[in-house]
Amino acid sequence: MPSTDPHMATVQPSDKQRLWILATLSALMAFASISTDLYLPAMPAMAKSLHANAGQLELTISGYLIGFSLGQLLWGPVGDRYGRRLPVALGLLLFIAGSVGCALSTTAPMMIGWRAVQAAGACASVVLARAMIRDLYEGHRAAQMLSTLMTVMAVAPLLGPSIGGLILKLGSWHSIFWALAVFGIATLAALYTLPETLPIERRNQATLCSALRRYGQLLIDRRVVGYASAGGFFYGGMYAYIAGTPFAYIDYYHVSPQAYGVLFGVGIVGIMLANQLNARLVRQVGTDRLMRLGALIAALSSLWLAIDAWSDVGGLAGLVAPLFLFVAAAGLIVANSIVGALDSFPHMAGAVSALIGALQYGTGMIGSGLVGVLADGTPKPMATVIVLFGAASMVCAFWVVKSKSQLVIEIHGDEPTAER
Repeated sequence: MPSTDPHMATVQPSDKQRLWILATLSALMAFASISTDLYLPAMPAMAKSLHANAGQLELTISGYLIGFSLGQLLWGPVGDRYGRRLPVALGLLLFIAGSVGCALSTTAPMMIGWRAVQAAGACASVVLARAMIRDLYEGHRAAQMLSTLMTVMAVAPLLGPSIGGLILKLGSWHSIFWALAVFGIATLAALYTLPETLPIERRNQATLCSALRRYGQLLIDRRVVGYASAGGFFYGGMYAYIAGTPFAYIDYYHVSPQAYGVLFGVGIVGIMLANQLNARLVRQVGTDRLMRLGALIAALSSLWLAIDAWSDVGGLAGLVAPLFLFVAAAGLIVANSIVGALDSFPHMAGAVSALIGALQYGTGMIGSGLVGVLADGTPKPMATVIVLFGAASMVCAFWVVKSKSQLVIEIHGDEPTAER
């Protein structure tokens, strides 16, 4: 497949090329989840090997989220100015170096630092893979391809813990990070079979400082902040779940790493089902109403979780059942909150997308970090953090985000229109 033709982005690829492009972009998108989900079953074993407690190991997720959150804000403008392939390649090299560093780590602080390096590289693949789809396709074809990639992002965490558990059974936790390094090398090789999708004449020549200043304009808009906060606080609860369940399930309830992978996968199935429900209902019901429904489900299920965790009602099932509902709510909250923010500033969609991603993962960092700091060997800290973030997401969805009809009344004094 040619890689230097500047007009390639306007040419529809053949069916064979389309499948290969989809496979490669899917691999790039998978870095968002597989980098963390693959080693979740190994966290208790890593804690023993690195002579660290559960809280310190949970901070390896926070370190990853710091790199992933801040890196998105940089790679987006870099990709707009210098093209897609070079920044993605540089990001993959960073990811490979970070993975090797993790495999060779002998202390928890070393692991946390290398995880941040790993994330700073991984986020380039995720952010610019979406941009490459927009470069290659338009209209409904772009929507179809993006929908397919979003499905892959849901499948990757479904398989990640199970694969990680299998690797752990066959080897040590170090093998998981060596496997991630090999995956990065293979993806780097596949990248060079793709065309450069952003020709020189379409690149943004604005300075990086100018691009970064646009984020300030977005942070003072109530609708953008409301949507970002509704999704962001939910992400805080999600990453508290990701950081806390390995120790709650494996250490506290003595579940095997392989069984943990199955329990984790059940939640991902819930997300996929909710995504399908959202796709079927969004035209009739509207994005705002579905987002609020998801936030309400998240808040109520997290309250159920906190009651069970603090009273020890139901044992393991008392955690799994409410967590299934909480995680499934992602299918109603995440996509609709992103669409709402993008609709507020359609002419700044790239900046909005990067900002939303950074805020989501930044809040996730806080959620996972709190679980690590408060860790006491029980599920109580995880449940407490999740219920706080679940409640905050609901508050933002219902009272910070203003519906389109409310804005019409405020600006024009008109009768309410149908809500989005």
